[in-house]
Amino acid sequence: MERTNFEKLQVYKLAEALSDGIWEVVLKWDYLAKDTVGKQMIRSADSVGANIAEGAGRGTLEDNRRFIRMARGSLYETQHWLRRAYKRNLLSQKQIALLNRSLTSCYPSSTPISVP
Repeated sequence: MERTNFEKLQVYKLAEALSDGIWEVVLKWDYLAKDTVGKQMIRSADSVGANIAEGAGRGTLEDNRRFIRMARGSLYETQHWLRRAYKRNLLSQKQIALLNRSLTSCYPSSTPISVP
């Protein structure tokens, strides 16, 4: 199957890796954590790649830019949920460090999640 243009983008591949990494972590959580923080974190992370894909499919540069901005917003939302998960002892410092690499790879000017 031939890949579409957005699937060839490095930022899209990085967004997929971030989303998949979060999925793997959340699968191991208990029901309450999955149902609250986990669902929100997965949705926001999945939304990063989905917005990149949708923007690419809209056909105009203006629409693409709008969806790229939405993808950035979803990335920031993901950072929020990662901070909440760490603060609630759902993520270790090692997991945060790994996910930070994915976050800053997707959007280099984003601020890494700080942990004590």
